[in-house]
Amino acid sequence: MDLVVETPKGERRHLMVEAKVYQGKSIINLQTGMASDRFDLIRESETLARLYRHRYYEIGNDALLWKMPQFDLDDPKVDELMAKAKQRKALVLDLRGNEGGSESTLLRMLANVFDHDVKVGELKRRSETKPLVAKSRGKDSFTGKLVVLIDSRSSSAAEIFARTMQTEKRGMVIGDRSAGLVMRGKTYEHQFGQNLLVYYGMVVTDADLINPDGKSLEHVGVTPDEVILPTPADLASGRDPVLAKAAQLVGLVISPEKAGTLFPIEWRK
Repeated sequence: MDLVVETPKGERRHLMVEAKVYQGKSIINLQTGMASDRFDLIRESETLARLYRHRYYEIGNDALLWKMPQFDLDDPKVDELMAKAKQRKALVLDLRGNEGGSESTLLRMLANVFDHDVKVGELKRRSETKPLVAKSRGKDSFTGKLVVLIDSRSSSAAEIFARTMQTEKRGMVIGDRSAGLVMRGKTYEHQFGQNLLVYYGMVVTDADLINPDGKSLEHVGVTPDEVILPTPADLASGRDPVLAKAAQLVGLVISPEKAGTLFPIEWRK
């Protein structure tokens, strides 16, 4: 990777960082009993579940701050978390670092923040084009203030959600320009083996999403309504001025120092 590193004092250095390759096993034993490989996979799954869990912070009756790492929830779970938002005046949805996920989760999220059906765009495939529509939950939808946070790693469903907030004038989007990776992928599951089955799969791009304005976000991304970036000093000290600004937009006062403690970065242990 070609990096430019900037210190809190503004000093810059140019670095070339080489990737480190970890050699795995050619054959992995997944049988029960003394097979350690199986338990390694279980531990890895538990680690990912911890790192990609949904976190939220409730501020009385005023606001719900929701750190959404990916679009991976089923409809009942989306409705459950949105029910917490409905009890409050505002929702701050933090999609920074969110690389997208399930189309059904995206549609359910949109259904929960609009009191009417919303056309997200047109899914354009090789031989057909069809509309992508989010069916509103009507009176059960959240009607309070909404602020969405994005950054350069927000992609796919996260970008589409943010852009829909802008086109429908439903909420404000702040942060950094998103990744511009919105083409839809279809998962194909496979397996091989007889006594011991090995499952694997692949994701193949099958459609682009054309926005209501006739344009695609692919390689373009979403430009926030207000661009706000943490400084090197903010990153070094753990401050989060973007989340603090989002709180201000919904009528709350949270210092950047306090905001930085709400959803701290977590690492593998």
